[in-house]
Amino acid sequence: MTFNENDIALILKAVRFSADKHRNQRRKGSEDLPYVNHPIEVAETLWRVGRVRDINVIVAAILHDTIEDTDTTPEEIEAAFGSEVLSLVREVSDDKSLPKQVRKQLQIDHAAEKSPGAKQIKLADKLSNIRDVTHAPPADWSLQRRTEYLDWADKVVAGLRGCNRELENRYDEVMKEARMRMEEESPRQ
Repeated sequence: MTFNENDIALILKAVRFSADKHRNQRRKGSEDLPYVNHPIEVAETLWRVGRVRDINVIVAAILHDTIEDTDTTPEEIEAAFGSEVLSLVREVSDDKSLPKQVRKQLQIDHAAEKSPGAKQIKLADKLSNIRDVTHAPPADWSLQRRTEYLDWADKVVAGLRGCNRELENRYDEVMKEARMRMEEESPRQ
């Protein structure tokens, strides 16, 4: 499948929208990267690794953190990108009014119920996060906290399995490398 001119225009519009909404945010981590790099990486992972060619999934990946982490309203996304994109973004967004531990448990509990597109976005998101936690973790994240993140991510991904073999295989590779690195950092007893 090839994208047409309207598809490319929509992707570029989503990149611009996401960049504008995340303009004052930095990614947690030692590299202090602009936040917008993350949703772009998620979309690129879907395209390159997962071979996802659904325009709505790619656009939703670019926008996946806008409702959760910025002042973006659902109405803005629907007006600019349509109800299908909004539905996907909502599926992968946490309710920030809930306590962090509740949000994390809800991700585990509801992973298997997500649509195939939302599962793929979530899986690509976890891939990006694990790479960051492994290669450029926030300075204040201890080895224990990073290990706990990996354990939690595995529980979420268990519910996402069956949505995209290529993404799942890459996840398994990245997780294996992450656990080996953490093991190397672990104090010997």
